[in-house]
Amino acid sequence: MTAEPIILSSSRPGDVDETADPSACACGHEDAETIVLDARTIPHAIRHATIFGALEVIRPGFALDLIAPHDPLPLLAQLERTHPGAFTVSYLERGPEAWTIRLTRAQ
Repeated sequence: MTAEPIILSSSRPGDVDETADPSACACGHEDAETIVLDARTIPHAIRHATIFGALEVIRPGFALDLIAPHDPLPLLAQLERTHPGAFTVSYLERGPEAWTIRLTRAQ
């Protein structure tokens, strides 16, 4: 199996709106107030980095529901050290198979 290259430029001049927000997605989806991320599917070596990357794009008032294979206390401690007070945490499910927490970005 070979991978196809991804080209990050417009195929035709003028296709790109130069005034658009470069961080905005142009796929036409609607932004959900709550995004679900199942961390159980992410390799352990990159799990925290992936979660923190997802949290970086959560807008104030929006939330990320994180499904974890264990109580994510180490992650929550790391989050509080790096982004003190930036998120409120609510447990939606407490094991034993999965823990689900809602991380809501503060206004």
